[in-house]
Amino acid sequence: MKPKAAAWWTLMGAAFGASVPVSVRAAESSKAKETVGTIERKDPRFDKLIPPAAVVEKLAEGMEWVEGPVWDRKGGYLLFSDIPRNLVLKWQDGAGLSDFLKPSGYTGSEPFLGREPGSNGLAFDPQGRLVLCQHGDRRIARLGDGGRFTTVVDRYQGKRLNSPNDLVFHSSGDLYFTDPPYGLEKTFADPKRELDFCGVYRLKPSGELTLLNKEVKAPNGIALSPDEKTLYVASSDPEKAVWYAFDVKPDGAVGPSRIFFDATGWTKTGPGLPDGMKIDRAGNLFATGPGGVHVFTADGTHLGTLRTGVPTANVNWGGDGSVLYVTANKWLCRIQTATRGKGF
Repeated sequence: MKPKAAAWWTLMGAAFGASVPVSVRAAESSKAKETVGTIERKDPRFDKLIPPAAVVEKLAEGMEWVEGPVWDRKGGYLLFSDIPRNLVLKWQDGAGLSDFLKPSGYTGSEPFLGREPGSNGLAFDPQGRLVLCQHGDRRIARLGDGGRFTTVVDRYQGKRLNSPNDLVFHSSGDLYFTDPPYGLEKTFADPKRELDFCGVYRLKPSGELTLLNKEVKAPNGIALSPDEKTLYVASSDPEKAVWYAFDVKPDGAVGPSRIFFDATGWTKTGPGLPDGMKIDRAGNLFATGPGGVHVFTADGTHLGTLRTGVPTANVNWGGDGSVLYVTANKWLCRIQTATRGKGF
């Protein structure tokens, strides 16, 4: 691995080395759950989103690198990816932690070469079916009956995708997703890459795939504003650690990118890089990045930060929509907010 690539893995907290057995522990054995990190308040408006008495609870620990949380409203539980272990885990109050799906992202018979074979971003499609960004299989797939996968998309103009990372559905059924190469053994320098760029894409229900942008070097997390007029994309490039915004046109295409917030300087003061993010119903952005989860207004004002103290990968809303679940390195955490997620 080239030095720059190695530096990226260190920043993201994904330098796991050889896979070793881990002890996953659900923090349900005691009445009072362990709290982690600190809460940094930058603007009075933050108190209306995160109450002064709020704390970040650790629900489970011992995973390797967790990502892609999604709430199953019908079942009342959270699903999330443990990428190095090729596993989707399930968390439910009262029942704790359990395995949900394995394999989750690599279904091949040969040993996987790389650090991240499993699923990354997870979402439910308009029909309520689980859709997964599969690193190892280099595709987006839908989970069907009996644990069988159906390919949603795996190629652009006949060439294999790098390793789809995160995804979001538009109310029209259009699927927006990012495709960096972090699931490949040598990431950006991997000889198995067939595309010489990392794309942001839109897939129509008809199957038509459109490349929206290939200028963002390391597109990662992706989200839509409540009115679906703005598409946000995180760039996990340590040399340009920013969140981009794109205006969404009536036909689903996007305009030129603009920098929503530049966090490059933060990479020197906190672990991690811009990664997954979700929006509340008022349009505030809850974005993982250097140091934890950063909260921004729709105009890019930084209101405050949930400082986890570890590289933090993603977030999602659960419960009645006011609970924010956080996948932070080897932990699953949550915080009770005073807002609700988009769609709740």
